[in-house]
Amino acid sequence: MAETEAITLPTRRPTPFDPPSDLAELRESRPIAPLAYPDGHRGWLVTSHELVREVLADRRFSARSELRHIPIADNRQAGRPAPPGMFLSMDPPDHTRYRHLLTGEFTVRRMRLLTERIERITEEHLDAMERQGPPADLVEAFAAPIPAVVICELLGVPQEERERFRAQATTLMRADVPQEEKISAYLAMQAHMTQLVQAKRADPTDDMLSGLTKSDLTDEELANIGFMLLGAGLDTTANMLALGTFLLLRHPEQLAVLRSESGRAAAAVEELLRYLSVIPFLVRSALEDVELGGELVKAGQTVTIHLPAANRDPGRFPDPDRLDLLRAAGGHVSFGHGVHQCLGQQLARVEMQAGYPALLARFPSLRLAVDPSEVPLRTDMLIYGVHRLPVTWEAK
Repeated sequence: MAETEAITLPTRRPTPFDPPSDLAELRESRPIAPLAYPDGHRGWLVTSHELVREVLADRRFSARSELRHIPIADNRQAGRPAPPGMFLSMDPPDHTRYRHLLTGEFTVRRMRLLTERIERITEEHLDAMERQGPPADLVEAFAAPIPAVVICELLGVPQEERERFRAQATTLMRADVPQEEKISAYLAMQAHMTQLVQAKRADPTDDMLSGLTKSDLTDEELANIGFMLLGAGLDTTANMLALGTFLLLRHPEQLAVLRSESGRAAAAVEELLRYLSVIPFLVRSALEDVELGGELVKAGQTVTIHLPAANRDPGRFPDPDRLDLLRAAGGHVSFGHGVHQCLGQQLARVEMQAGYPALLARFPSLRLAVDPSEVPLRTDMLIYGVHRLPVTWEAK
């Protein structure tokens, strides 16, 4: 693979809601293309829906952190094995052992039982937002706190600890924060989570961490699992709620569909997940030589899997660049695919299915309080979204 052939990861978005334009051309002409990584590695970029699913389902491609290269400047954990409990960056059988312990906590049935509590949390935040009156930052008033309260309650994080955990998780998700600052935030968060695990062992309550203390996991493993679940639960759904609302406000005809057909919330959420794809990429490294899409991926090479490009593949979704809440959007890869498919995806779905309809019903006149160009985008973060979403409405 000649160096002149390799591209760098496209990142410039034509609009706040669309992936980089270069990806569509790549997907059409070369769905697996040579990719240059910031650390000098030469690997591959995969953009088609078919090949993305193929890589994610193939055990010859590893998720282990010590094997991977990152296609952006952020290279934390590069070359280092995942700490005990951080199973997202492990392969079976280690990944299987940890995931098996948690699978029962995130079943569809268990998440449906949580629906009433999530709806109550949502209404409480809408009540506070209404009392405060317009204008408001939808991120701080609604999108960020709701999933934060839910995941903290599930894990058993005390009220007084939640804001500290949230601030530390935000630091870790920033792509422009110096590595030393990220390490400091990680160590602080790990120490606080270890203290929480030890408190649960001493005085267990009815929460997920307390339940896991009954397993054979060490304090370090439990702290890292809690850290990982907390970070995932805080950021991804929050950005979907905020960015999804921004998108709906820019597509009033689709907003009207969701407002008039709240029973279609589940289908609408799947289309929003497909269309927005707030996690831009995943990486896997070849454990052996693998032929993929007519190219030879050599052992040791990293493959970057572009989820937004796969979710806009016209070979899988007709007219993919059109937002259509009536579309059957099943089969998107926003939660990944294969053995590493997102464990908390059902929780995220319940939160969004409760959140969007409740927000639109409570504020029928909801609209942006600034020009769309003034909404600050999270281009400096590992998970895409908006930093703030100023909105207003006609107060009663």
